[in-house]
Amino acid sequence: MNSKPLSRGLRNLNPGNIRHSKVRYRDEVTPSRDAEFREFRTIEAGYRAMFVLLHTYRLKHGCTTLREMISRYAPPSENNTENYIRRVAYATHLSPDEVIFATDGATMTAVVASMSKVENGVSADMEQVWSGWRLFIADFPPK
Repeated sequence: MNSKPLSRGLRNLNPGNIRHSKVRYRDEVTPSRDAEFREFRTIEAGYRAMFVLLHTYRLKHGCTTLREMISRYAPPSENNTENYIRRVAYATHLSPDEVIFATDGATMTAVVASMSKVENGVSADMEQVWSGWRLFIADFPPK
């Protein structure tokens, strides 16, 4: 049997490959064993962190579209950002410049699952993504 090793993001239970910063997330392992990327206690906490980060982009930076969110999340200095945007837009059936709401569960779970696939090379487990969503929305209910 030929099993593929887990990607760095999945090993760290950080499916979005969120880098270290001054911000702390719930259920983050500190210190992380990874010098560059965060590590979480559960994959659901890692998905929650992705939802929190994208929600923060909307509130603090005015990012309202896939293009704006992903351009900030995966900047051209480190990524092929346009390809990343195209892949997520294709997978979610969203226009890159369509306004999306960070508290819309159906949209955001599709976006985060697609971003996780770009980051890790494998499809996200939607039960885990939805569990991460429920953790997020409990703390950030729509207004």
